Amino acid sequence: MNGKSIWAVVAGVLFIVVVTTLVDALAGAWITARLAPQKPMKHALILGGVGVALGLVGVVATWNLGLGPRWYPIALVVLALPQCWAGAKLYGIGR
Repeated sequence: MNGKSIWAVVAGVLFIVVVTTLVDALAGAWITARLAPQKPMKHALILGGVGVALGLVGVVATWNLGLGPRWYPIALVVLALPQCWAGAKLYGIGR
């Protein structure tokens, strides 16, 4: 495979990872905000905190196992709160 072929595959994988992660987190936070009896943002941010905690467990558990790139579980931790905030904001816009 030449450089362009490798880049095409890498770009496809990155796109899938970014889009599915965003959709999962945003949709989950939107549902959390939607179902919250009050303070939807607070509920969504609690969900984000759970995501951070679970992501950290994933980082620690997989760090030296060679299961994939290390940036992926780190990205899950870093993006959990902003994505959940955005999901709650989307819910608020649609109300």
